[in-house]
Amino acid sequence: MAYLKRSSPTLRETLLKIYCAEKPVEIDQHFYEFGSIQYHIKCSVSDTNIVYVSTSTLLETQGTMTLKEISSHTYEVIKQIAVGVIDIVDPPRLGFQLTLKLHLDNMPSGKEAIKIITSISEIQAIILSCQLKEMLKSLNFQDDSQAMNNNNNNNNNRLIRIVYHPSEPFYVFKQPEKITAVFPMNFRDKSDVVIATSFFQELVEVGNQKEMGKAPQCSWSPVPPYQLRGEPVQDLTINSGFVSFDITSRHVKGKRLDKTVWNLLNFYAYVKYHIKCSRGYIQRRMRKRMDSLVKKMEDANTLRSL
Repeated sequence: MAYLKRSSPTLRETLLKIYCAEKPVEIDQHFYEFGSIQYHIKCSVSDTNIVYVSTSTLLETQGTMTLKEISSHTYEVIKQIAVGVIDIVDPPRLGFQLTLKLHLDNMPSGKEAIKIITSISEIQAIILSCQLKEMLKSLNFQDDSQAMNNNNNNNNNRLIRIVYHPSEPFYVFKQPEKITAVFPMNFRDKSDVVIATSFFQELVEVGNQKEMGKAPQCSWSPVPPYQLRGEPVQDLTINSGFVSFDITSRHVKGKRLDKTVWNLLNFYAYVKYHIKCSRGYIQRRMRKRMDSLVKKMEDANTLRSL
């Protein structure tokens, strides 16, 4: 799963193609991204001003909150992308989570149109971000004395399992004055395990420095936190430990909430990117070292022949 870019490149490219086409185009395209996100784009030459965009993702949670339903707040956020351009179709296309009806005849011209199309192509990022934002808000940062007087205390302290990709779940639960996000880390390649473990240990060490005092506290452990007891065995059977981040009230205030949510959603992607870059760097160094040794051997053979 990789969400380093908010927008779907295929969706953006297709919508631009439809918008910029000199002649009407007929498109009925169904595609997947990152293994768990699917899109469907449909437009007809019989009505060139209307484009239907459907999307869904394989979402799964445990607990009373479900991510399979989009909240009314998320709908409002989506509508505000471009008022008059976007309508939400109810019910959505069969098998999809959301269907948008785009009115191209109401689309502004020039750079503003490209900006709107780019925002529409970020639809899945908006859905996922809004859902996690609502989770963080529901797990409020009240102190223990308030929690004891709250009738919904047990509901606020529940462990929530979030699965945006079948093989990459993470957990969110409330503790006194903070919310903790736990990522079980698992890799197929043994070399990736070595690189990742070293990276996590370094991440914790850097995070404990005084200069990083405002960042969410990070911890790594080869064993799961006790709060994960009773969770699915496949989640707890890992080879690279558990990475945890403590989110406090300052991390979800104002614009920081968007950044915190996006970083949590992208943590797996950032780790994979780091491992890929590290592996490439190591391989380049090995090739460079090998070339140097070969050159020295060739020079030695040349000297012997003289």
